[in-house]
Amino acid sequence: MNRKKILITGMSGLIGGIVGRHLDSLGYEIRALNRSQVKGFDTVRADITDPDSIAPAFEGIDTVIHLAAYLGDDDLAQININITGTYNIFEAAKNAGVKRVIFGSSGATMMAAERHEPFKTMVEGRIDDISNPRPMMNHLSPPHPDRMYGVAKIAGEAMARLFAEHHGSAIVARIGRVRKEDQPANVREASVHFSHRDVAQFFEKCVKAPDEIKWDVFYGVSDNFTRFRDIEHPKKMIGYRPQDGIIHWLTK
Repeated sequence: MNRKKILITGMSGLIGGIVGRHLDSLGYEIRALNRSQVKGFDTVRADITDPDSIAPAFEGIDTVIHLAAYLGDDDLAQININITGTYNIFEAAKNAGVKRVIFGSSGATMMAAERHEPFKTMVEGRIDDISNPRPMMNHLSPPHPDRMYGVAKIAGEAMARLFAEHHGSAIVARIGRVRKEDQPANVREASVHFSHRDVAQFFEKCVKAPDEIKWDVFYGVSDNFTRFRDIEHPKKMIGYRPQDGIIHWLTK
């Protein structure tokens, strides 16, 4: 296999670590862009809000997986890190001639929709009340965020679309709930659970996606029984086949 060079931002995080270790095991050459050193990996230590300091990380890179993000409630930090920082990533990728950027987005782009039917029933785990056919959010559903984090991710998705229009390929990965314990913590998380091995496979498939895919949006979740995020589209387009799924949330 040609040792494709992949840059992962935020690799010290849970998802970045899962993805980086998996791709490394497949023979890809991995570089981390991180504020701290990532043990065992070539790391460019820089902050994504500083465009000059991150530029060297992109030299010779084929694919960027952008996972660095601020998850808190400070709206100005959301703008500075998740919007301006993401802009810096796409600009650096453009300037370095990167072929593909995989943008780590989130189901937070659709979070407000979960408070309304038909999805409210599924989020609450009321299995007997779920309609048939089962309602699904898909890549064509209009965004419906409930806080600035979701707004910032929508902005990042728009930047990905712009990059794809003019410079290369961009894939938006709307990531479900990934926990260190690899199990959901409540009934809502049982709907959006994304297991570690499904995370690894999903991003592998995004990296290997055909060159013909210049732009697309894929939901990343496991095949959970009360799932309301579509996985048929990534199955069809990139061959994602989830291995796990929460059948039913059992309260203790």
